Amino acid sequence: PIQSSLVQPSPLTAASNSCWLERDADLQLLLVGGELLKVRSSSWKKNRFYKLQEDCTTMWHESHRTFKRNQTFSIDEIESVRKGRQSEGLQKHTEAHVEDRCFSIIFKGRRRNLDLIATSAEEARQWVNGLEKIISNMKKLNSHWIFNCMRKADKNKDNKMTLKELKHFLRQINIEVDDMYAEVLFAKCDKSNSGSLEGPEIKHFYDLLIYREEIDVIYGKYATTGEQMSVKDLLNFLLNEQREVATMEDAVRLIERYELDDSAKQKNHMTKDGFLMYLHQEEGSIFNPAHKEVFQDMSQPINHYFISSSHNTYLMEDQLKGHSSTEAYIKALMKSCRCVELDCWDGAHGEPIIYHGHTLTSKVLFKDVIKAIKEYAFKTSEYPVILSLENHCTLEQQKLMAKHMISILGSALLTSPLEDQMPTAFPSPQDLKGRFIVKGKRLNKLDAVFSNTSPGVEEDCVSEEDEAAETSNSKTDSNGQKAKKSKIKLAKQLSDLVIYCRSVHFSGFEHAKDNQAFYEMSSFKESKAVNLAETAVNAFIHHNMTKLSRIYPAGSRTDSSNYNPVPLWNAGCQIVALNFQTPSKEMDLNQGRFRSNGVSGYFLKPDFQRYPGTEFDPTTLTKGPWLKRKTFHIMVISAQQLPKLNKDKCKSIVDPLVKVEIDGVPADTCSKETRSIENNGFNPMWNETFQFDIQVPELALVRFLVEDYDSTSQNDLIGQYCLPLTSLQNGYRHVPLLTKHGDVIPSAGLFVHLMLLDAK
Repeated sequence: PIQSSLVQPSPLTAASNSCWLERDADLQLLLVGGELLKVRSSSWKKNRFYKLQEDCTTMWHESHRTFKRNQTFSIDEIESVRKGRQSEGLQKHTEAHVEDRCFSIIFKGRRRNLDLIATSAEEARQWVNGLEKIISNMKKLNSHWIFNCMRKADKNKDNKMTLKELKHFLRQINIEVDDMYAEVLFAKCDKSNSGSLEGPEIKHFYDLLIYREEIDVIYGKYATTGEQMSVKDLLNFLLNEQREVATMEDAVRLIERYELDDSAKQKNHMTKDGFLMYLHQEEGSIFNPAHKEVFQDMSQPINHYFISSSHNTYLMEDQLKGHSSTEAYIKALMKSCRCVELDCWDGAHGEPIIYHGHTLTSKVLFKDVIKAIKEYAFKTSEYPVILSLENHCTLEQQKLMAKHMISILGSALLTSPLEDQMPTAFPSPQDLKGRFIVKGKRLNKLDAVFSNTSPGVEEDCVSEEDEAAETSNSKTDSNGQKAKKSKIKLAKQLSDLVIYCRSVHFSGFEHAKDNQAFYEMSSFKESKAVNLAETAVNAFIHHNMTKLSRIYPAGSRTDSSNYNPVPLWNAGCQIVALNFQTPSKEMDLNQGRFRSNGVSGYFLKPDFQRYPGTEFDPTTLTKGPWLKRKTFHIMVISAQQLPKLNKDKCKSIVDPLVKVEIDGVPADTCSKETRSIENNGFNPMWNETFQFDIQVPELALVRFLVEDYDSTSQNDLIGQYCLPLTSLQNGYRHVPLLTKHGDVIPSAGLFVHLMLLDAK
């Protein structure tokens, strides 16, 4: 088996002989394989044979299609494995008595889930445990991708590599080389002159391949003790290059954790291999590891935070004929979305449904959505989830909605204020941990909860939600006049569940200041919100200091496209709802904004957006505490193992370039890019330096974009990564790359040098 000196020996590199595999019964079951019942519908349930291939990175399964008898999928394509009837398909098409035999494989992106039933509960447990172990182990590796490509290039499976196979392998890993260079590289490694590489020769070839000149230069600068870094050398590197507040104990800890050579470790030395291992771990990442946990004050009122929010959460695709699914809620919640939308309509058999009204989108039961939300709301984040109701139901089905929420969500559903007296401000995310907050219409003021004199009406008419009213108002009557704002009857049972998020129409900032209670919030369509952010931004910021604001996409975005959330965050808007199902720059920015603070879905707004008296205006930037000018220096050094975009064309090699973007207040928004490098996606090197002058760092996001340059058409996305400027680490750092769907691209990344300094 091929093993790199730069990576700890992996069980995945020698599947059939690994002691790790031999000891693990769950993994042995996967390697032997077995029949599982594949479920697509109530009538389509068929036995199929599934088996983990020996490379332990690929799953094989039989198919009865004429042209695709044997099919495979990569373990890298799996997002998660769910035990039990935890997918929409299994809940709909199977009975409760098979619960312990069921499991689902959830794929990244939009690929359909794979719903399976094992022959026994024990077998289902082993499949789930085995897959989770493989997935977990692959995430720890840096080089399994290269090993996998080597195996694919070994066409006759003789554990040797001919010159022809070597050329094929280089194309697989995205390197275009001419025949002469390939022959020179091959001859350098073929010490036995046998015409093929094997054993140590392949190891030598691999070492030549993964050699990184830039690491040699950095390591050589600091390794003053012979050819190795002493603990003092490493500390000097941490202090001078990485600008960390480090001690000798920190340096020792890194050596103990990442040094692979036992003799070096005993001397408290770090070899070049250990140094590279360190740079590839979280301590060497661009993202500050301290921000992977909740580090902000979570005891502020909830309106003092940006809140990760989804629009039309039920949709998997477009707004006209897309599929509605509980799966869409699960995916959003697992990405730490903390405000989900439920578009509720009367359904058949007396059961309320969720779908995009008056369109061809499919329908999903309200109670099934609530069950899914209950199950997945707090797996990624323990902080509160807002259920934004758009209610179009009749009274009877509204009562059933309330009944379902109370019975399914139980004590987690907030049904009264936390205080024993009428509150005057919002509770905090900390106070509301693990709770569900209903946003919607309410028949009366909240203080009626504490009144013993007013029994309250059982039902009454209220205006529609602003988003629903926007659709209604776009229609005209027979005389060509715009329809009047429609009203609906609201049941007391549903009204009483609305505590801290009562929906009201926005009639201007002065009106809101004089008439709205803190818990009364408005929803703004994007055009109105953007206009307010441009023409009355300081008033908008002050409005959001005491109240919540929700922004939603224009109804004309039938393709589920998104608007730019940054100007609305600049205006202090908390609930900036996006179409989570649509990959876009806007979703990259949303994922970047909420990557920090423990992926909690809550991010504390800067002081100048929280406290009265501020004169902050992101468009003019008059002097104030928000001006904390920084100079951001970045050198884009190199990239590693960029994926091929067109895998069907064996000679299709990417021509990568890197864009570095700053998104924040208008004065800070900027983009710069490197030159493109022809035919090298494996180890391109740029060594290009950029400088950005930042005025308001607390609102700035940094986005890295790697594209495949095309002179005749739009560049194709290779990978992206976004994070708050205040969450990056200085020094030499690796930047992970994500797909357009936000999934990590295994082994791929950028290597950069960063320095964020106070401006002179």
